[in-house]
Amino acid sequence: MEPTTVSFTLPGARTRALAVGVLAGALAAALASSALAPHSALAVDPTAPREHMISVSGTGRVLAAPDVADLRLGVSVTRTTVKDARNVAAGQMNRVIAALKKLGIADKDLQTSGLSLQPNYTYSNGGTPRLTGYTLSNGVSVTVRDLDKLGDAIDDGLAAGATTLDGVSFRVDDPAKAQDQARKEALAQAKAKAQTLALGAGVSITGVASISETAAPIPPIYYGGAQFGAMAKDAATPVQVGTNDVMVTISVEYLIG
Repeated sequence: MEPTTVSFTLPGARTRALAVGVLAGALAAALASSALAPHSALAVDPTAPREHMISVSGTGRVLAAPDVADLRLGVSVTRTTVKDARNVAAGQMNRVIAALKKLGIADKDLQTSGLSLQPNYTYSNGGTPRLTGYTLSNGVSVTVRDLDKLGDAIDDGLAAGATTLDGVSFRVDDPAKAQDQARKEALAQAKAKAQTLALGAGVSITGVASISETAAPIPPIYYGGAQFGAMAKDAATPVQVGTNDVMVTISVEYLIG
């Protein structure tokens, strides 16, 4: 019996490389598919109940009496030369500051708030402007912490040489206490609203999900400025302090069940 001969052709190098590449690609695709496949343990159950909430807001408002006043006194002098304008303005402002310090106003509550020098011209009909002099303006910001002395600060400053009063404003130096009271009122108002809504809807409040606050800045009470002559009038300047509004708004999300 003659032996049986079986023959076959081995693949070339290029064919072998192609086969290996196809196999590697198939393996990578299988791994990626497994990694991207959804995992039932981590999936969100769309039938799970959502938390129910009532969202309300409350506003607390407290009237606070200001305890600090801010004013700005100024000196404005016009002279033919810069030197004369500077000397006269400096003398008047020094007297103004001395008068304020005499009332017990501390150095820390006195601050130069403006200093300027402007040339003055006269204009003839179509002619060249002609320099006539200079105006020097010097302003000082004053913080008065004893409001009983505010009227004296204005009158004594004007009498000492101030020629401008650029308004007076009143404020609360430390508004924290008034804000705490307004905050409590805002929370109480928000809670009352939520309880009314829950009662009407036949549900009960089970907790608080979130609380946020908006505190409005306390606007100062401002009185406009005026221009004065070199001396104050004999009558004392009346001062009415009034009150400032302190407002806090609270937004609350209550859980209900």
